[in-house]
Amino acid sequence: MTAATETNNTETMGFQTEAKKLLHLMIHSLYSNREIFLRELISNASDAIDKHRFAVIENGKLAEGVSEYQIQVGVDDEAKTVTISDNGIGMSRDEVIEHLGTIAKSGTAAFLDNLSGDDKKDSQLIGQFGVGFYSAFIVADRVEVVTRKAGTPSSEATHWESAGEAEFSVTASDRDASGTTVILHLKSDADEFASEFRIRSVIKKYSDHISVPVMMLKAADVPAGDDEAEDAEVAPAEWEAVNEAQALWTRSRTDVSDEEYQAFYKHISHDFEEPATWSHNRVEGKLEYTSLLYIPAKAPFDLWNREGARGLKLYVQRTFIMDDAEQFLPLYLRFVKGVLDSNDLPLNVSREILQQDSNVESMKSAMSKRILDMLQKMATSEPEQYQQFWDTFGEVLKEGPAEDFANKEKIAKLLRFASTHSDAPEHTVSLPEYCERLPEGQDAIWYVVAENHATAKNSPHLEVFRKKGIEVLLLSDRIDEWLMSHLMEFDGKELKDVARGSLEFDTENEEEKAALETASKTHESLIERMKEELGGKVAEVRPTLRLTESPACLVVGEHEMGAQMRRIMEAAGQAVPDAPPTLELNTEHPLIQRLDQESDEQRFADLTQILFDQATLAEGSTLDDPATYVSRLNKLLLEMAQ
Repeated sequence: MTAATETNNTETMGFQTEAKKLLHLMIHSLYSNREIFLRELISNASDAIDKHRFAVIENGKLAEGVSEYQIQVGVDDEAKTVTISDNGIGMSRDEVIEHLGTIAKSGTAAFLDNLSGDDKKDSQLIGQFGVGFYSAFIVADRVEVVTRKAGTPSSEATHWESAGEAEFSVTASDRDASGTTVILHLKSDADEFASEFRIRSVIKKYSDHISVPVMMLKAADVPAGDDEAEDAEVAPAEWEAVNEAQALWTRSRTDVSDEEYQAFYKHISHDFEEPATWSHNRVEGKLEYTSLLYIPAKAPFDLWNREGARGLKLYVQRTFIMDDAEQFLPLYLRFVKGVLDSNDLPLNVSREILQQDSNVESMKSAMSKRILDMLQKMATSEPEQYQQFWDTFGEVLKEGPAEDFANKEKIAKLLRFASTHSDAPEHTVSLPEYCERLPEGQDAIWYVVAENHATAKNSPHLEVFRKKGIEVLLLSDRIDEWLMSHLMEFDGKELKDVARGSLEFDTENEEEKAALETASKTHESLIERMKEELGGKVAEVRPTLRLTESPACLVVGEHEMGAQMRRIMEAAGQAVPDAPPTLELNTEHPLIQRLDQESDEQRFADLTQILFDQATLAEGSTLDDPATYVSRLNKLLLEMAQ
């Protein structure tokens, strides 16, 4: 923040760099729909009132002076202003500077990095970063905020003002009650919002679902007749609620329209996209609670930050308790947004109490199943929409089998993979779909793990599978090997890695077994020579029926760490146990037969090392000594050219 200047109790400060960039975008109509500003400011006011309700539970004195919670919206057609006022928690001077002068969200830098310069595309990013207050500058060329923190005297209010450029000013002020008032001085091209009718229609459109009444002044009653009207006193104006002011989740599902559900999602998530789907459910019996759960259409910016804010808005007996109660959803469902209203938890509940309450675990289990059932319904009835969900959140869902053993089978049905059925990079194949295509006698689900799709698709380990017409799942996400180590089986069929252990097909015939034994005996001396040359680099050298075109490949032991997991662990600086792979040979390949006949020991050594390095590269690993590999290969090429 730039240096502050202070005159007559007014302190002028510079916006944080990120805030300046964001304001510039706002002022230049980043939002495609300008009326969104009112939804954002009313949503902020509603949140402030929720926080005040919660603070009163801890400190009853904060309730003094608050008879009824409400948000008041005023319009002055002559002055061209819109005013939004609440009696919520309010802000102190330091909080005003922190919240209105900077963007204190960890994802702001990521947000700015994602901006493309295309207003339409960039506007879709805004909702992911929760910067709704700044939307005021879409319609206003000057914004004032007067706020007083609950529990402080009236003389300790703060006045904040900015024209949305480089600076803002902060001045001490007075306010009769705690809360916040935002005054928008409208731009000349935004005077449509100086119309009371226009503002009422926007409130009805976006804020009907908010449980706090949004009030506007009634039109004053004037007696009929011109003569009487001149002498009559105009009755004082009265405030009236513009919205329904009933918590949406407390209403019957049949009474709530899709548009209202979508508007409520945008209110609680600050997302500008409509949700993919939702589930509204009331539970009665041993536990009594209502849940309204949403699956977003777009991923939030902090999806991969496992420590980031997540969870449901928690209410107890209609009283707001906390914004991000993460105890009610497992981590792999952290993308779910929604509301939980419980009748069984105490009003003074804390995060520590939630961790120890047995009812919480029961609700967590029930809601996890509900979300998975919601996704399965989408996958069955709207496969295209589910595919979009999977493309966005699939990698997060893959964390599920390790975290939620009880729902492992449900999660497994929702997983999607690429496979050799089409060789396409898109992850569209489900495990049930794979099992439907299983030939008679195959009792395993085969997969290959690689650094990327191209490496997986072209892996030498697939050669015999392609020859036999056996479908193999192509796994290339970083989490895949870890996922398979926890999934292990599906529908009674074992999940097997094509590059792990000795390869045995359920359909393998006696001829193949006999051919393998013959190859071991015929090439016994070659195997010994290669093993001696490679030394500790390999655990074993053996013939294989795994290959039909390549000369060699590397495999790991049945219970050893796979190559992909090893690379991830090493990249993270983790100690990895020393477990050399096995080198398997295609003894029918001309290179292997040529090697078997090589009498020059140096040439034999070079060829053996080249074969080993090529097998390492084919599985997607890097060479420990690439320069020596290149030198050996160049030497071989020169000899061939002579």
